[in-house]
Order: sequence, then C-alpha cells, then structure tokens
Amino acid sequence: QVQLVESGGGLVQPGGSLRLACAGSGRPLSNIIIGWFRQAPGKEREFVARLTWAGVRTDYADSAKGRFTISKDIYKNTVYLQINDLTFEDTAVYYCAAARTGSSRKLEDYTAWGQGTQVTVSS
Repeated sequence: QVQLVESGGGLVQPGGSLRLACAGSGRPLSNIIIGWFRQAPGKEREFVARLTWAGVRTDYADSAKGRFTISKDIYKNTVYLQINDLTFEDTAVYYCAAARTGSSRKLEDYTAWGQGTQVTVSS
C-alpha cells in the first residue's frame, strides 16, 4: 500500500503563495489518482484537486480554479499543489490521498491518506 506524506504548509500573509508537496513511498504511484483535500475549522473535509498519475488529466473544485495548480514530478514520486493569492478562507489542514484510477472526487473512494499539513493565512 502506498504511504503519503504532506509538507510545505505554514503561516502566510494574505496574497502570499505556498507549494504543498505529497511524497509517496511504499508503492509506485502508477495506476492511481492523487487528490488534494482540505478541512477548515468547523467544516467538513472537501475536495480541492486531483491528478491521474499515469495520465495528463487534472480536475479542480470550483473554489480552486485559477489560484490552485496540481502537478507531479514522476522522478521524485511527488505531487504538488501550488496555491497563489492566498486568502483567509484558504486556512485549513490540507491532505493528499490516493485512489484507484477511475475513482471520483468522493472521499470514500480514497483509501490511503497522509496526515495533513496546516496552512494558516493571517495578517
């Protein structure tokens, strides 16, 4: 089973940028989907973006379109989430997770999860 570890979170001022990383180990990321999710205080975990490792397709939540970019580095076995022009509403714990190719945006389709990385946007 693949293991995932997130990194790159931190405290950022509004308008700043962060690049989150999701490093995979234990199993090659081939034939899976990597999704990014976030959970803000008092809210349910929500889908942000996903990427098909073996392909070129990407998918974004409406709230993530424009400012968020998901990408991969196959040689580092890592998926990234670039977040630009951060706002207070982006404050959340960000998680990456793995699902089989063909899975949806639904949380229940993802069977391997990282522990999350905290993104805090504050002035």
